[in-house]
Amino acid sequence: MDSSIRSALSHPGNITFHANRPFVHDLSAAGGRVVRQAGGHFIFYGPDNRRFLATDPEGNPFHECEWVAAAKGTVRLARARVRLDWGQWVGVKPEGLANCTTLDLSKKPGWERLRADDLRSMAAQAMRVSLEEVRFFYGDEDLVVDARGQATIRHKKDALSVLEAGTFERSRFMACLGTMHWARIDFLPVVELFQSLLPGTGSAVFELIRGLYDDQNQTSPLPLRYRGIPTYPSEAAYRLFNSFFAPQLPGGGDPFPVFMDPPRSQEVTWLPIPDPPRRYFDPARHLCVTLKGSTVQKVTVADDPAGLPYVAADHQGFAPGDRTVSVSQGRLVLKDGEKRVEMPLSPTWGDIGGSLPSRAPSYPLDWRALFAGPPPHVAPARAFSAVLLYPDDETEIEEAPTQPFVADYLQDTMEQDSNLRAHLARTERVLIHNFDAVLTTCVNLDRARDYTILYSRPDFAQKQAQALWNQLAKAGRVEWAKRIRLMSVESARTAAYAQPYDLVYTWIPFSQFDRLAQVEETARAVAGALRPGGLGFVVGPSALSQSLQANRLRLLSTEPVETLPTFRMHQSILPSARVKPDLWLVGIRKE
Repeated sequence: MDSSIRSALSHPGNITFHANRPFVHDLSAAGGRVVRQAGGHFIFYGPDNRRFLATDPEGNPFHECEWVAAAKGTVRLARARVRLDWGQWVGVKPEGLANCTTLDLSKKPGWERLRADDLRSMAAQAMRVSLEEVRFFYGDEDLVVDARGQATIRHKKDALSVLEAGTFERSRFMACLGTMHWARIDFLPVVELFQSLLPGTGSAVFELIRGLYDDQNQTSPLPLRYRGIPTYPSEAAYRLFNSFFAPQLPGGGDPFPVFMDPPRSQEVTWLPIPDPPRRYFDPARHLCVTLKGSTVQKVTVADDPAGLPYVAADHQGFAPGDRTVSVSQGRLVLKDGEKRVEMPLSPTWGDIGGSLPSRAPSYPLDWRALFAGPPPHVAPARAFSAVLLYPDDETEIEEAPTQPFVADYLQDTMEQDSNLRAHLARTERVLIHNFDAVLTTCVNLDRARDYTILYSRPDFAQKQAQALWNQLAKAGRVEWAKRIRLMSVESARTAAYAQPYDLVYTWIPFSQFDRLAQVEETARAVAGALRPGGLGFVVGPSALSQSLQANRLRLLSTEPVETLPTFRMHQSILPSARVKPDLWLVGIRKE
């Protein structure tokens, strides 16, 4: 056996599923085989001709699959692991998320004669989708009426989870996607909670989907459609799909606007492109290089504290974070603003062409300039993993993941309320305190303003600063960054609250909810920081309202966070979701 093949099978961490262990000892004796692809990658198959491992030419793993016997001599995917560019493993658990809805049909005349298709028709009407779509996602076993007229509808989704040690023994739920037919890939799925995805998850999962699709379509490729109840078409989803499959409209024309129209998204068909992205890991240099054809598309440096990849600049020369990758004179060139690093190409990557000259914009400031002083030190793993994770059970949602429910609601309210819009238009100075996970939502970039931002989570503050810079750079307004200052709350809180503001966002930490003295102190600080006529939005316990009123602030609104429509929307995905009890959003004005 080739040493690379032996290494791929025996390297610690490559094979973790018990069903795959026999292949490690003797691939042939266990009925397995290996295929070396044109780019040098290895695909390992079991006796059922289902892939169980994929690696690069040096045996660095991309994904591992566990297949088990199913009904009528078939097999099904029990679990899979996919490896992200920066080394983190993500788990895929088919039907790993299931919720049930119970309906009392006993008072409906003729309920005894109701069958699964009758329930499907009712569901299609309620969800305003076709009966065919409901039939596609809900089997007879998912729609049951018992002898008492109680109908149970089982909603199944595939779960994506963070595998903290690379295995399912320690995992945290991350997101979900429409229940895939993994043994016969026949549609492109909707991803829910996509903003919780660790960076690179989408492309790694689609690398698996495309690999399985290729295994299953050796002769005549099956056209795929984007399907879900409902669909959430987006430009990001279109780009991801387009990296692995080519979109087409039956009658010709531009498929993008049709895809972006939810009722028409599935009119677009997707067929495999001939040369999908290929990844190569370089453990010695902590690199993951993504190629498409002979072009370098992306380079991720796993020990980079910025937590951002280097990507090929777009046609306008833009790259997120101003971090670009190119190839010049046979060398890999990584640029982070003005900083430039060159390194040799690896022969393992195959023939790589030089990058075409591009118009590289020059920016007066980079994302680090949003921090008043040096940016915080963030460990690489924390930088890459700064996403908001939500429990898939009744476990109380942590503080940072709760923040989008409030920030998104306030953003919607600002857009809809003419008085709030008028106040924002006049606002010159804003204080944002402890909204670390949602700064891009709280910072309105309709025009330049002074933003003082106090943060306590360096990893989220860094990620939000990068996102703010990207928005400013795309709009050609990087100079506005001079008026945005992120500061550590530990060192800057007193000085920040000593300044006057037209608008204040303050989130009292959960750890202070049972400390009335600190709640009262925060209320005094907010009152002191607001200018006459200024508005504030403060999140805290119920005792907060009285403390704010005691400081001569007028209450405009008091709303429990658990009743906000943004949280209710979250519960439509995770019905058991629960926020911290006694959590209130209070709107105030200083007269």
